[in-house]
Amino acid sequence: MTKPDPAAAMAPSAGSTDRIGLMQTFVRIVEAGSLSAAAAQLGATQPTVSRRLQVLERALGLRLLQRSTHAMRLTLDGERCYEQAKQLLASWEAFQSQVRGASEEPEGILRVVVPHAFGQELLVRLLAKFLQRHPRVTVEWLLHDDIKDFIAAGIDCAIQVGEVRDPALVAIRVAEVPRFVVAAPALLAADPAPTRPAELGRLPWLALRPYYRQEVLLRHGGTGETCRLAIQPKMSTDSLYALRCAAVLGLGACVGSAWLLAEDLEAGRLVRLAADWQADPLPMQVVYPYARHYPARLRRFVAAMRAEIPAAVGGARP
Repeated sequence: MTKPDPAAAMAPSAGSTDRIGLMQTFVRIVEAGSLSAAAAQLGATQPTVSRRLQVLERALGLRLLQRSTHAMRLTLDGERCYEQAKQLLASWEAFQSQVRGASEEPEGILRVVVPHAFGQELLVRLLAKFLQRHPRVTVEWLLHDDIKDFIAAGIDCAIQVGEVRDPALVAIRVAEVPRFVVAAPALLAADPAPTRPAELGRLPWLALRPYYRQEVLLRHGGTGETCRLAIQPKMSTDSLYALRCAAVLGLGACVGSAWLLAEDLEAGRLVRLAADWQADPLPMQVVYPYARHYPARLRRFVAAMRAEIPAAVGGARP
């Protein structure tokens, strides 16, 4: 007996909206790794996701997943079905996008991962403007500093600071975040503010663990000359906000990002040291997995971040 072809059974046709939904559920189950994880990402219950899988299996006349108490894996038919379902869904999304045209109004849920420091306040302001322009979009705003697997976690995109080396990801550099050395006036006492890196060594220091711990690299803004300065931090932290607070309290000098320090510099709570020297700027990037088609909500969000982030972080547009 010839087995049914999944592509023929599931191809979009008139009145096939629910069939497309079943395919989307199946693909999400596979990529999330479990029914419960897929349910959480889809905003549904696990029994609902399980029922939708069963409906799809009955429609195809195939067993797609082998499930036990502790594991879930694709059957051979399930592997064929998964690959073809992804292709069909991508084609259907592309078809919808072409029909609706570039003026398509974005809608649906966008899941975005952002760094803790940027994502708590600075980027939320940009997000608010985006949501005001696109009221049919809702956003899950997740604060992490790293993500291992976009697809398994159901993430549409991330805003990341630092280099991105995963070849499976699209990384669009949206800004360069300036960084320089600051300290509280009280830390300097009656001494003049240091103007050269060598003079910074006499000060107590604070370290930001993700970027520097025992030394800082400074570059002259005019000549490009570099200087490595060894430090022995009185305090180290992985939080930009804790670093800023410790600096304002006079615990030590630090290298910080321009956007974070701007208000304290303007108010005189911090002063810039060795003003002709600065740490290399940090690249800021919008990152998302490669795909054959991207929904309008993701395209518009990426465009908005490219336009808004440079001015927000006080950095140059790359």
